[in-house]
Amino acid sequence: MKKALTLIALFISVISFSQTKVENVDAATFKKMIDEKKSVLIDLRTSDELKVKGYIKGSTQINYLDKNSEAVISKLDKSKTYLIYCAGGGRSGECADLMKKEGFAHVVNLEKGFDDWKKKGYEIERQD
Repeated sequence: MKKALTLIALFISVISFSQTKVENVDAATFKKMIDEKKSVLIDLRTSDELKVKGYIKGSTQINYLDKNSEAVISKLDKSKTYLIYCAGGGRSGECADLMKKEGFAHVVNLEKGFDDWKKKGYEIERQD
């Protein structure tokens, strides 16, 4: 009986933890998802990175290195789909883990980041 209860508890915890769908995608897939316009695009880089390297059109910046970034992210509408990216995929990978822990419905991470996006020749914008 004790073993059965343990298995049931484990099953319930797996189901509740796996409600968030996190996808790690390449630049081509990320672009297709942006073009569908059914999601929120978030750039997790610093303001200096945006000024120097540019950004993907339509993105909203949340500097993931800011001390209040987790609080800002936790206040977002968890029912929406979020497309997130940083320079190389590290910060956005961490952010995807945070968003999964927070119970967001769907998070899509640009696996190799903005640098790969730019290298592949996809459109970028620059600040004036």
